Amino acid sequence: MSRIITDLKDKIFSGQCVAGARLPSESALTQSYSVSRTVVREAIAVLRAEGLVEARKGSGVFVLDRSDQQRQPFSDLDIDRVSSAIELLELRSAVEIRSAGLAAARRSAKQLERLIETHRTLARLVSLGEATRDADFDFHYAIAEATQNQRFVEFLSVIRQGIVPRTLLGQSAADPTLKAPNPHLVEEHERILDAIMEGDPAAAEQAMQAHLDNSLSRYRAFLRRSDI
Repeated sequence: MSRIITDLKDKIFSGQCVAGARLPSESALTQSYSVSRTVVREAIAVLRAEGLVEARKGSGVFVLDRSDQQRQPFSDLDIDRVSSAIELLELRSAVEIRSAGLAAARRSAKQLERLIETHRTLARLVSLGEATRDADFDFHYAIAEATQNQRFVEFLSVIRQGIVPRTLLGQSAADPTLKAPNPHLVEEHERILDAIMEGDPAAAEQAMQAHLDNSLSRYRAFLRRSDI
């Protein structure tokens, strides 16, 4: 997704895509970048949240005039620092706990299938000792989609790059324990998934809160023993 965002931003900032210009269709972007429609929608959601484009119903996505725009939220996020990830986790707790509850109440059968699929992918990666960052995000993103509220989806799309600091991602190559820094990740996700499948909003919120609180504690521990 980052490749699409970077490329489209470059075109906007360089003037290749001027204010008022219509971006290529979702189908065209899917073919051009060889990605799924979901990835394209995520990328457009990020650009929308940053005030670079707007979607016009029935017409497409258009580039906005940036000349009179103020600094956009999260534009100064430092994705190299654990402290920024902690700030995001505190904010995510306020949003994603409710997201889990709404997903339990509103999810469709197809969205349940998607949640199960993302959970199985993450469990497989953990069993193989491989990095779980993207699979972890996909699970949370699938929950946001199951709320039937696009704003939850857009929020996660905007903060995606800052969820795991690049410093820790770089360290993971040398320290395998950082590839999946949460030793209980699969179990925590499974409790969230079970509650959503059972249609129990209270249990889903409780499970999500426990999951994010545990993540927050781990990042604070990283921060105490490092300078990142």
